[in-house]
Amino acid sequence: MDTDPDAPVLIFDGDCPYCSVAAVALRRLEGVAAVPWEADPVGPFLDAQFGSRPFAMVLVDPGEGRVYAGRSAAEELAERAGTPEIVGGLVRDNYDRIAGVVGTLSGRGRDPDDVHETYRLTDAASDLVDGLRLAASDRPEALS
Repeated sequence: MDTDPDAPVLIFDGDCPYCSVAAVALRRLEGVAAVPWEADPVGPFLDAQFGSRPFAMVLVDPGEGRVYAGRSAAEELAERAGTPEIVGGLVRDNYDRIAGVVGTLSGRGRDPDDVHETYRLTDAASDLVDGLRLAASDRPEALS
């Protein structure tokens, strides 16, 4: 777990084995703390940031004071992983299709919510980022 207070935190679908593998890979490559959507601190963070609990991939970057959701999170992660710009564009443009296929393969039975923007990290949500980081683990439950 990264203890840098500015290190990014990825919120991902912890019930999805494919998402869990990707989250672990990104955490190792980029120093991103990965926490499953189902973890206790996620709900309060999402409430503070969005006023609700959207089911989506969310990348929180306290150092930048930004929150990336859905397509924006996928594109930002592709860029940070050093993939060519075309890959980030393909991920962004095909996010719904990719999420649908992964959901079907994993048996998730739930579609991601329609949040795809980059947002300013609210002060209330910023106060909860450390709790997200504490809930991060090296090996998501879906892989245990």
